[in-house]
This record gives sequence, C-alpha cells and structure tokens, in this order.
Amino acid sequence: MKNANLLLVLFATLLYQGYSQEGERKFLDDFKGMASVTHNGISLVPSFSLGDPALLFDLKFTKGKLSFEPDMRFALEGKPWSFLFWFRYKAVEKERFSLRVGAHPALNFRTVTVIRDGQPEEILESRRYLAAEIAPNYKLGENTGIGIYYLHGRGFDEGVKQTNFLVLNSYFNNLNITKDLYFNISPQTYYLRMDDKEGFYAVGFVTLAKRDFPVSISAIFNKAIDTQIVPEDDFIWNVSVNYSFGS
Repeated sequence: MKNANLLLVLFATLLYQGYSQEGERKFLDDFKGMASVTHNGISLVPSFSLGDPALLFDLKFTKGKLSFEPDMRFALEGKPWSFLFWFRYKAVEKERFSLRVGAHPALNFRTVTVIRDGQPEEILESRRYLAAEIAPNYKLGENTGIGIYYLHGRGFDEGVKQTNFLVLNSYFNNLNITKDLYFNISPQTYYLRMDDKEGFYAVGFVTLAKRDFPVSISAIFNKAIDTQIVPEDDFIWNVSVNYSFGS
C-alpha cells in the first residue's frame, strides 16, 4: 500500500504543477480524470472481474498529441488490483477519421498464501505486463461512430504470457431523455486469445448523465458467446457511480 500511496502523491504533484492555483496553464495542455466506485470491478478486458466492490481512478495528462493516462484499480478495502500506465499518441486526427496508438507497462496484484515460520501468511504479489494498442475510429455523425481496437500484451511472470484482444465497437452518444438528462451507449463484440485459449464475447457500456454535472451512473454487461476462457463466468455485469473532474 505504501507504493500505491506514493503513486497518488506523485499524480497530485503533477496536477499541481500542471495547473496553478489560479487555473493558469503551465506545461500541460489539459488534465481530466474520473473516480468511480462499483459493486464489481471489471478489467480492461471485460471478461474478467474482481468479483468484489472496487474503486477506480482514470487520469489523463495531455500535452499536444501525447497523453499519459494512469488507470489504477483498487479493491474497496484499499488493496491494489491493477495499475496500467498508458502512454498514448494521436497519430491521425481528421474530421471523421482518427487513429490512436499507445503502450503501457502494467502491474496486476493478487493475494497469495505463504508459509513463514511454520505459519500461513497472506502477502500481496505483483505480476508484470507490457502491452501495445492501436485504435482507428470513424465518425458517422455528430454523436455516432464505429471503430476497431486491438491490444497485444505480454506477461513476464507466472500466469498468462501472451494476450490478443480485438474489438469491433460502436457508440451512440448524447441520446436525450430530457433537456438535461442524456445517456451514451456503446455496443461491442470482441475476440480474446490468452495463450492457447480463446473466446468470443458481446459487451455493452451504458452511461446515464446530466449536463454540466460531474456525477454519472454507468453499467457494463458482458456476455460470453463461445469461450474456453473461464467458461463458468459467461455473464458479468456491474453498475458504477462516477465523479468527473478537471477541464
């Protein structure tokens, strides 16, 4: 937990240096983030979940076309779950077409039991990963679009050594319920291969929000179509309360 606290202090320091107390911009062009609490933490790959309540932090520090985007996930009692440190670049940004590339080192944490002085003791073990992504997107209309997302990951410790994650996605944003209330929907299908096991899935992301209000509610619904990867968890879902901050 000391490392997790140090990371939070580091990000707070970056935020302070990037924006003065008066809001005057310094070395950053933009900073924004979101803190979320959910009854079931779901990972970047939606077929996996913590199975317990979680606290999520997504931050974004932007300078020109480059961004640094830490994604930190904790169990609600404070134990770290995963840390992803994204470095992303907007390679193409046209009126309708955009292309983003990125890479991240990551740490995934789990609790293991060891025998120390003849007694069982629980310790927190971290596993190291490295991944790269490419994400082309085509804008169909003002609030609609389609895209492809591909991620390739490598593991360096015990566990999965190679991951391929390919997503076909779409989005429908700013669907008005009332003048102030609206929701966003993103239906997706994806293929996942982890070492020699593979699976096909469908997932939906839904967000309910109010204009000019920092709190929103979101949900994820993930359904396995045909999978060899954790087949007993063929349906995963969650509901989250989110707080957005920054510019």
